[in-house]
Amino acid sequence: MPHTTEMTAARSPAPPAPGTPAPRLLAGMPPPGAERGRWQSLAEHRTQYPRPPVPRSRPWTELIDAVDRAGLRGRGGAGFPTAVKMRAVAGGRGRAVVLANGTEGEPASYKDKLLLCHQPHLVADGALLAAAAVGAGRVVIGVEETAAEALGVLRRALAERERSEPAGIPVEVVATPPGYVTGEESALVAFVNGGPALPTSAPPRPFERGVGRRPTLVANVETLCHVAQIARRGAGWFREAGTDEEPGTMLVTVSGAVARPGVVEVPLGVGLGEIIERAVAVGRPAAALVGGFFGTWVPSEEFGLAFSRAGLAAVGASPGAGVVIVVSEGACGLSETARVMAWYVRQGAGQCGPCVFGLAAVAGEMAALACGALGAGGLARLQRWGSQVEGRGGCRHPDGSVRLARSALRAFPLDAEAHLGGHPCPGSLGAGAVAVPGGGLPGGFGRPSGR
Repeated sequence: MPHTTEMTAARSPAPPAPGTPAPRLLAGMPPPGAERGRWQSLAEHRTQYPRPPVPRSRPWTELIDAVDRAGLRGRGGAGFPTAVKMRAVAGGRGRAVVLANGTEGEPASYKDKLLLCHQPHLVADGALLAAAAVGAGRVVIGVEETAAEALGVLRRALAERERSEPAGIPVEVVATPPGYVTGEESALVAFVNGGPALPTSAPPRPFERGVGRRPTLVANVETLCHVAQIARRGAGWFREAGTDEEPGTMLVTVSGAVARPGVVEVPLGVGLGEIIERAVAVGRPAAALVGGFFGTWVPSEEFGLAFSRAGLAAVGASPGAGVVIVVSEGACGLSETARVMAWYVRQGAGQCGPCVFGLAAVAGEMAALACGALGAGGLARLQRWGSQVEGRGGCRHPDGSVRLARSALRAFPLDAEAHLGGHPCPGSLGAGAVAVPGGGLPGGFGRPSGR
């Protein structure tokens, strides 16, 4: 991806159109083509971000108030108000912990790795400022073990800080196992505590008792970078971008049928079509998968919708972790969906029936539809099973697959009609436009039993 060093074949996205606000989080990025492994040193970082003042007290409630006035919501996918989480942790019993989530299990996202690889000191500033805000005595930064460059840069950056600008509290980097559910906050807490990286459904939640049984603020690394900027420039500055209800900017990873895939920074509320135009669509776009693998298909006739939670709600979509995957006319949206759902099955935690059995059954039906072999009553069965799975898992992993399947049927109605008639799209068995780890259609599912 552009501005990343682990995907050097990709080119940079198109430059912002005239009138587009200047980048914030991406302002310090090296230009495309810069030497591999180039990251901003602490001295370079401090030219943009002077060392923040030492808080007079812990918790630093003034910073929480500023984050509240700014209206910052988490950028990890759920979009929960950041100040609400901070206040809950600050009001907990015992010395708190800040757990910065940089695992980025969403396969189509690269924005967290981008920040870790090139702006590690902005991430560290945000984590330490959040620690001061909630009265934490420890900071942990979780990064997937396969992101070798991000881990290396972050560790070198923290060593540099320790030499010239000691934090006063321990900052630890934890390499987490790969996997989509690892990034779920309770799974990440469980791993840092020495257990398996699996979600837990029962209370207490991390803000009550998390890492080391202490109140824990789990925040995405992009969210923490915004916290650092709010502390430096104020809530009013943050609100100069975005909408009144959803202020600020967001990093969006654009891929699929585009000439310039990569990470762009946009104000919330910009048109979905404008984001795709910046990446330069290849061919005539048919639809976009918005929000990532946990997201929703949005057909091209709805590209005028605002890229925000409120703007996308009309079609049941959300910005999620900031992902847009474009497919062009001629691609088979049902096959793309079947590939993603097969990946969902492989990524399941395996802790409950809806994940182990229900998710596999729903994915198998979508695979049969993609191959034009669903048969009579198959569509009704697919919809019924989806309703039975949704909301009943130990975590929300199965829910994402059901939402994806429903949105595919809505976004590609003509394809669904043809496939149900035994006439799949010409390219349905070929390579997909969506880069799905682990391969193509799930040929090993077979037909679920018990019909």
